[in-house]
Amino acid sequence: MLGAAVCLSANALAKPPGPGGFCATYPSAPACNGQQPACTLCHTAPPQRNAYGAALEPHLAPGAARPLSDGDFSMALPAALRAVESEDTDGDGASNLEEIQRGTLPADASSKPVDSGGCGEGQNPQYDVCRYDARFAYRRVLLDFCGLSPTYAQLQAFAALSGEAQRALLDSELDRCTTTEFWRGKNGQLWKLAHPKIRPVGSLKEGEDRGAIPLADYYDDYALYAYAQLDDHDAREVMTAKYYVRRLTGPTRYTRVESLPTSQFVETSRRAGNLTSAWSLISFVMFTALPRNAAAQSYRAYLGLDIAKQEGLHSVLGEPRDYDAKGVQAPACAACHATLDPLSYPFRNYNGIAGAASARYVPNRLELFFSDVSPTITQTPEAGYLFGQPVRDLTEWAQVGADSDAFAISAVTDYWKLLVGHAPTAEEHEEFVATWRRFKDTHGYSVQRMLHDLIRTEAYGAP
Repeated sequence: MLGAAVCLSANALAKPPGPGGFCATYPSAPACNGQQPACTLCHTAPPQRNAYGAALEPHLAPGAARPLSDGDFSMALPAALRAVESEDTDGDGASNLEEIQRGTLPADASSKPVDSGGCGEGQNPQYDVCRYDARFAYRRVLLDFCGLSPTYAQLQAFAALSGEAQRALLDSELDRCTTTEFWRGKNGQLWKLAHPKIRPVGSLKEGEDRGAIPLADYYDDYALYAYAQLDDHDAREVMTAKYYVRRLTGPTRYTRVESLPTSQFVETSRRAGNLTSAWSLISFVMFTALPRNAAAQSYRAYLGLDIAKQEGLHSVLGEPRDYDAKGVQAPACAACHATLDPLSYPFRNYNGIAGAASARYVPNRLELFFSDVSPTITQTPEAGYLFGQPVRDLTEWAQVGADSDAFAISAVTDYWKLLVGHAPTAEEHEEFVATWRRFKDTHGYSVQRMLHDLIRTEAYGAP
């Protein structure tokens, strides 16, 4: 939630309409392309303001009684934003407007626009350092997808090809390398991408490589993730699959199965890909009544939005209700929990650790196991909200999330970091947006097709 905070005596409030007002004022800003700015644009942590938020406050309906209503705040925000456009609130030499337009942060002196400069005279004898160089991309493709450097003979043969033939070989080598163990095998590149989503704990592992306290087999999660990324499959199914995936070895293959009766226990109609795997429920729900951690992890892992970093906040009117009496209506908590708690309600009936009922969907879970948590805990609904949109249950939550721009942005960002070496920079923004939009709108969420686009970007192929 972006929003310049406003004050009444010592109480500062972060305003829910902030992101929409910011993006209505600056619709072409990189921060508004398929997403919303994080609260950290104006806040250190709601309700405390950073330098940019502090600069905005005096221009927000000066003289009006505080706190402003959401309606008054929305009306006043565009003029306040424009009033500080020419200022340099973080002292980095770039105006607030330039930073907004180029995708850097007006309250962070370490985040500022950088001019890459033009090409100088002369030529690098190996690569064209000024623009995309297919020879450089060829070396990277073999390293990144096969884990091997090209031989001198391969480089010489590649250099002798026409431009069209070089492009064709890049595509064929990418397709060849993504069949290797380095890319798809156990602990290969795809598994590395899945680590922060699955968050494995070896001591709790069941099945292969069994740990000391075996609770669930997270290799099932890796298998589904890898399957969704490969062979023109739909990457969204990591969130929406009603099926499971079995990993076969020698060489590694992933095959779809309708059930894994010894390791996965959620009934078909209630499955939502890896969101409802036994490991996710055991690890992220555990013993909690309202599974906020499971919701936050799913939001972060598959939609790229970290509530702890004040990202992706879409406050729901009347929230948080605090059904479990955790004190989340306190001003320092409510700004995030007005989004997090409605995100969590659809996880209501998914059980974590509870003997024979572990890692299952239990229709009356709160009534059966948690009725003593608070007087209102059993009033917790199963319907909730994602991106401010009502959802009936977790399967709808997963489908709305999987169809969102946030999913496409997050998925392509994962590969951008892996292959380019860093998150998309302001200078790479245009190529990055074109890549995730084609992944979503043209390639049908096929990672394999998207990768062919990514290796064509200047971000990847320019030395």
